Amino acid sequence: MASVMDSVNQRTQLVGQNRLELLLFRLNSDQLYGINVFKVKEVLQCPELNQLPQRHRVVRGVANIRGNTISIMDMNLAIGNSPVENIEDSFVIITEYNGSTQGFLVKAVERIINTNWEDIHPPPRGAGKDNYLTAVTELDNNLIEIIDVEKILAEVSPLPADVSNELIEDGISERVIKKHILIVDDSTIARKQIQRVVEQMGIKCTLRKDGREALTYLEDILEEGKDPNEELVLIISDIEMPEMDGYTFTSEVRANDKLKDLHIILHTSLSGVFNEAMVKKVGANDFLSKFNPDLLATRLNERILEVSGEAIEVSTDLK
Repeated sequence: MASVMDSVNQRTQLVGQNRLELLLFRLNSDQLYGINVFKVKEVLQCPELNQLPQRHRVVRGVANIRGNTISIMDMNLAIGNSPVENIEDSFVIITEYNGSTQGFLVKAVERIINTNWEDIHPPPRGAGKDNYLTAVTELDNNLIEIIDVEKILAEVSPLPADVSNELIEDGISERVIKKHILIVDDSTIARKQIQRVVEQMGIKCTLRKDGREALTYLEDILEEGKDPNEELVLIISDIEMPEMDGYTFTSEVRANDKLKDLHIILHTSLSGVFNEAMVKKVGANDFLSKFNPDLLATRLNERILEVSGEAIEVSTDLK
């Protein structure tokens, strides 16, 4: 187990292009689950847990880890199953999502595998819309389920969803009334969060689940004889997505002479290990950590004013 923990600590410092490394774990069954190593800070034997009154049902307690008090959530409970058994013999995966640190209680940690986003696929259609999967892949003929952690966190500790009234300027949407925003994210929750912000500002949006779908959508616009630059205000894209990640998607857009001028914001929960050099390398215009509706609205306002040719006064108090 020590070697797995050492590998996690080393590999969280790596950022690849259309490549990902999954930390595999099990809950109360033989089913294998995966979590992106880039989200993992540490793996450890489950420490002593202290109980909190009126805690959420999936929070098994809190632990003091390296001087910090961290909530420990039961991953099996969180996805609608029974609690992880014999927690004293279980493990905790410490993760960082959206700028916050939390622990997930799991039964066993297996190993790290190196794979490619092209080998990661959306959940099968029969999984249902209320499942907790964001993607699946295979290893040695065994299905690996990748859990939608953003959905779990949204249920346990919901983030603010509404834009502050002062950021919704009168007439801002009329400046781009014939344009819309393309939202690309594999997480249903994340898509809905972004869509809510965009629609609160009165702007139309189009949703796609991964970089490949989004690229196909843009190519279809070209096939119809339309100019995507005239159709879109900007693109808001996640980085971690099955089939094609946000880095590769951005690179493909920049490589196409008819698409290369599209404005792209990479929107990610990889706050702890986010690589600005990679963002610049692939040519994204901007990046934001998930999920701050006011900050997202501010960037949308700035972009709309830029598109409409008006002067831009950049707000610095939200950055």
